[in-house]
Amino acid sequence: MREATTDLLVHLPEDTSVTDLLIKQHGRAPQGALYAVKSGTEWLDVTADNFLSQVRSLAKGLINAGVAPGDSVAVMSKTRFEWTVADLAIWFAGAVTVPLYETSSAHQVSWILEDSAAVVVLVENEEKADVVRQAKPGVRLYHMNYDDGGADFATLTAEGAGISDDALEAARTSRSLKDVASLVYTSGTTGRPKGCEITHGNFALFAVNTLEFLPELLREENARTLMFLPLAHVLARAVQLVCLAGGVKLGHTSNATELLDDLAAYKPTFLLVVPRIFEKIYSTAGQKAEAAGKGKVFEAAAATAVAYSRALDAATRGGRGPGLTLKARHALFNKLLYPKLRAVFGGEVTHTVSGASPLSEHLAHFFRGAGINVLEGYGLTESTAPCTANTVSLTRVGSVGIPMPGTSIRIDEDGEVQVSGVGVFKGYHNNPEANADAFTDDGFFRTGDLGSLDDDGFLTITGRKKDLIVTAAGKNVAPAPLEEKLREHALVAHAVVVGDGRPFITALLTVDPEAAEQWTSTNKYDGAAPASAIRAELQRAVDSANDLVSKAEQIRKFEVLDTEFTIESGYLTPTLKLKRTAVVKDFAAELDRLYAP
Repeated sequence: MREATTDLLVHLPEDTSVTDLLIKQHGRAPQGALYAVKSGTEWLDVTADNFLSQVRSLAKGLINAGVAPGDSVAVMSKTRFEWTVADLAIWFAGAVTVPLYETSSAHQVSWILEDSAAVVVLVENEEKADVVRQAKPGVRLYHMNYDDGGADFATLTAEGAGISDDALEAARTSRSLKDVASLVYTSGTTGRPKGCEITHGNFALFAVNTLEFLPELLREENARTLMFLPLAHVLARAVQLVCLAGGVKLGHTSNATELLDDLAAYKPTFLLVVPRIFEKIYSTAGQKAEAAGKGKVFEAAAATAVAYSRALDAATRGGRGPGLTLKARHALFNKLLYPKLRAVFGGEVTHTVSGASPLSEHLAHFFRGAGINVLEGYGLTESTAPCTANTVSLTRVGSVGIPMPGTSIRIDEDGEVQVSGVGVFKGYHNNPEANADAFTDDGFFRTGDLGSLDDDGFLTITGRKKDLIVTAAGKNVAPAPLEEKLREHALVAHAVVVGDGRPFITALLTVDPEAAEQWTSTNKYDGAAPASAIRAELQRAVDSANDLVSKAEQIRKFEVLDTEFTIESGYLTPTLKLKRTAVVKDFAAELDRLYAP
């Protein structure tokens, strides 16, 4: 059994809670800008002093509303500044935050509110309030706005004015590292969501240690980031707490149509990104180049970026690094094309942190070679945030990095990745049976993912135990590499590789409608492109993916689905992970046709 460990870099007293991150940052720089809030087209700074005042006032309101230390308070909202205020206020009141994805149905919300026993729910608007009322009639609700004129944050704050500072401080200091800070429910890709008990220690120790682990991103002068991933996801909230602990200015945006404009105006220095965004930017850039008659130029620039990044990787392993010819080609494209790509991210981003799902090695090399370093990490809700990550100085593209501080990673005899350390959650809420299955006898969490550790402690994820396909002939096939390669093609929105118990491997594909429109225009079809032409192009994508694997693992047939996989359709989680079981079940007829004699 192979194991790798990174020692804890920063220790905290046992009586610490997440709220101490704000208290200490306020003490260091009360007038320092912690957040930026969008007002029209401007971004207005929020100082530590202003933020702490808002948090304390709202926390007093929650206490006045009957919230006691240890109680659960749910939050249902898109990513916005008020979400952050609510989170800290709940912790100042000594309570437990229960995030609800803004896209959740009343049925999903009902289970989470019941299991968590939430006594108050904070909602973004009346639309979300209606969902909560359907889920739990009679629950106490407050809107996040300050000017609704009804039960909102202003009301809550005003009603809490009578709560003394001493009472607030008693509630705040009632929590310590071992206490639960948040109940974060799993995405439910394989069944009913389970509530993960994330402690103050999980959050706080991750935050202060990450500052030392990634100083080039987080200790940089004027470091700033723009958060556009759902704050209901534990990774987004954990990264937000890292920024709080380090005084890194953070802005929020959730409007997809305004994201590029927000990036251009805010100009972040680093970003937290999910792979689908990289895939979309890459395919869009390629299509635009093709439409402008510069497809060959883009291909050459992409190949140069990938080769340059691979050479950098080789240098870390004792190789010679980029040669003179490659350096010259890279310098040329760094003047002509790469700056345009970097401008998409605002122009000042040097590093991105990729998480939530696997990123293809090709794309990681491409963006790194183009001047946007991708630090891929790995983690689960149960590990609070990344339990491994690449760093600025220790990067191996294709891997998910080395263990985070205070973390041990090991590979079991069957290839399963197991993790132990400061980020590993306390356990599943009200679910002793799941807890018994989740942990080994010596306390390691069973991730369910398959992976390998190299001699330098870099972890590579190769698949998921439950997703591993075993064909009728007994061949083990990991679907992830094939699916990642397929999604690199501009036309492919999603790919689901199937074959468990079947005689051979097949795939279900969905087409990106915007990409299809651009492809049709580029190829000069009058009206919609013929289905046969689209299928022929998809066949080329399948052939390219098949080059990665042995003949027994290759996709023999595929079906193009006339649908989109979305959160609303039930085929994607809020973090854009595929609900494979739901897809296979609902499209059983299409799969049967693929295997028909």
